Amino acid sequence: MNKHLESSIAALIRPRVAADSFLGFDPAEQIAKPLTADLDIGRALNSAFLIVLAGKTHPSFSRAKRLLKHISEKPEWSTIASFYLKGVDLIHDEIESACKEDPDFAQRLQNLSGWLSHDHGSLSNQETAESMWALFFPEGHGVRAHRNELIEALREKRAVTITTLNTNPITDPARQMLFTSNVLLTLPAPSKSLHELPVSPYLREQLLQISHERQLHWYDHPIQIGVDPEKNEVLHGLRGLDEALEFERSRCNIALNAKATCVLSVSVTHQGLQGMAKRYLEEEFRRSAGLKNLDLYVFTEADTRLLRDDILAPAAAHYLDCKDTKEHLAVFGVDGEYGRHYSFLKAIAAFWSILLQPAIRATFKIDLDQVFPQKELVEQSGASALEHFMTPLWGARGLDSNGRPVELGMIAGGLVNEADIAKSLFTPDVPFPNRALAPDEFIFYSALTQALSTGAEIMTRYHTDRLNGRNTCIQRIHVTGGTNGILVDSLRRYRPFTPSFIGRAEDQAYILSTFPNPDTKLAYAHMDGLIMRHDKNAFAQEAIDAASTAKLIGDYNRILYFSAYARALTNDIASVKELIDPFTGCFVSRIPITVVYLRFTFKAASLFVEGQSDRELDFIRLGARRITAALDFIYGEKHGLADQYEKEHFGWNLYYDTLSAIEHGIAEGHEYALDLRKRAQRIIRQCAIDFS
Repeated sequence: MNKHLESSIAALIRPRVAADSFLGFDPAEQIAKPLTADLDIGRALNSAFLIVLAGKTHPSFSRAKRLLKHISEKPEWSTIASFYLKGVDLIHDEIESACKEDPDFAQRLQNLSGWLSHDHGSLSNQETAESMWALFFPEGHGVRAHRNELIEALREKRAVTITTLNTNPITDPARQMLFTSNVLLTLPAPSKSLHELPVSPYLREQLLQISHERQLHWYDHPIQIGVDPEKNEVLHGLRGLDEALEFERSRCNIALNAKATCVLSVSVTHQGLQGMAKRYLEEEFRRSAGLKNLDLYVFTEADTRLLRDDILAPAAAHYLDCKDTKEHLAVFGVDGEYGRHYSFLKAIAAFWSILLQPAIRATFKIDLDQVFPQKELVEQSGASALEHFMTPLWGARGLDSNGRPVELGMIAGGLVNEADIAKSLFTPDVPFPNRALAPDEFIFYSALTQALSTGAEIMTRYHTDRLNGRNTCIQRIHVTGGTNGILVDSLRRYRPFTPSFIGRAEDQAYILSTFPNPDTKLAYAHMDGLIMRHDKNAFAQEAIDAASTAKLIGDYNRILYFSAYARALTNDIASVKELIDPFTGCFVSRIPITVVYLRFTFKAASLFVEGQSDRELDFIRLGARRITAALDFIYGEKHGLADQYEKEHFGWNLYYDTLSAIEHGIAEGHEYALDLRKRAQRIIRQCAIDFS
């Protein structure tokens, strides 16, 4: 066992006067109490873990270890207690390995141990935070004191010198771009009676049957069927896009009778919802007026399976002589973790351009809780939303700050919070935090690096000689789930995707799949002024609050998945980190298991101190189960993550090779390819939303 780690944990959990106590309570007291209720057991397990991690010199070490072992033998608590027991060994193994491989890491751990072992008064101070971040969260070390210098340094690192602007940029966005978004759909809220829902009798009957199904997928804040129209993200986001296009028509950016095309993926929590999703959306739009500037298409997992089984798989077998095509092409779908639908919403643009609308040259994704604030865009940036897409930066080529060639085949904008837009369109949606830290934030504080990256990347303006948006710009690493797009040509050549096991930050993970390419690097062009208004807190706060625990645990697993995924892509983690730090890179940790366990246990301790007893027990139960599943998938004997990545990489290559073969067949007039196109068009027509 590492003595410096043990002494550090012991110093953090030792009892002190209340005002100076790091956790706010003495864990030893929690394991000495009678365990009469489930909450008592949960708290005792969490406290016992920290005491055991502090080592044998802690007076309650033996009692804590016996408690963990005893409770692990109780069937109803075995999973949670085993999670804590396993964590002690995993952490010590990880720390020992890191110390042996990296002398600098070992020195930082020794420094932290020395700092915490001395009496500095309150441990809840900035000096303690910096000492702990130096070990657990090096990406945030020094940011508070040097943020302005770091913003400028990050812009320099992201700078691109343009060698060739795109000579054939987007000129008619409404015709040449496929707009996409995702709908997360679930059953009505338990408080709502099915008989009182504002839906047709047919949908009520379907919902009654589906309510008995086993839930298959979980999402942060899915739309509950029957939610009030003003709280329905689909209506909000698509009305906003429709109004933005009407504004463009007034500026003569859209032909008189033209419409833009929008594709929605619908990810559902219960399988039965697939069959009724389109009908539900049609009813919602008919009750609240349709969309006059959009042709809307909806794809559930059942619809994507039809495209896969009737179009893609037969074509792959016919043209590429590929066996097991349905299995390999299973990457093409929308249900499951967020990475799955995210990849679909990009990849569908290539399918669309070959089999439906050859004019489509790009795709752009929005989130349905954000809209284009056209008036402010024109007033403050000088261009409307569609006018921003006509930039020759999108598709330009250049050299990054290290002299490596890049292709700016993707584009990224930014967000402004609805509450801040009155100040300025260019108000960071993630400002630098200015509050006291919670215990878990001494371990990992991504709000700090997110604010740094937001200021350096998303808030960059092209109004200096150094960065003018003509022969110099910046590439983006930090992007948001909406407000980004890719040219179809770049999509087909680089074939980026987010693995289906990525359940959070699927937008950040998307570009990572292209990193092994040794030649020209695919990159995002930062578009100065392409900003959408983020309205989530204005109309969906209840859903956000309800999903906060699941979202937080997903953030922990994000560290595990990103750290393992980066290592599955390359052995040169230092080079990857150099590129994606500070925000995306902070989730690629040198010691991911240690960071996740400490974040989790310190957060559980905070919920105890704050008196959030109901949330505390749910947090411990859900967290232990989900983190254990992630650890088993990543580090288990079957090496699930690395194998899954390779399978999906093969599947997406097969997808694009198949489309190229179909395209060639159509160009050559092959009857088989022409028939595939007709069949694809029939399937797509069935997915169109009827507003009448």
